[in-house]
Amino acid sequence: MSRSRSFAPCSPLLLLLLLAACAALSRGAPMAGELRCQCVETVSEVIHPKRIAQVELIPEGPHCGVPEVIATLKRGERVCLDPNAPWVKLIVTRILNSKSKKL
Repeated sequence: MSRSRSFAPCSPLLLLLLLAACAALSRGAPMAGELRCQCVETVSEVIHPKRIAQVELIPEGPHCGVPEVIATLKRGERVCLDPNAPWVKLIVTRILNSKSKKL
């Protein structure tokens, strides 16, 4: 008769491996929010400022390697703008200047 070995779920080796796996998964990851870029495609064509309700600036970081500029149009549509387009750079500069004057 063979004796069956039971697996001890609280073994120190298992606990150590579990802690190492958790540390590896959480290293460098933001605590909240999306863990990937929100913009898959960007638009570089000029959108008239009267059609834009809001502009969101998302700097590059661990979630995405490029800065993102997302415009919400007055009809509710969200559009990712090309941050390298000259007109988008102008809008971003104006937003950042207006925020620095308020401080």
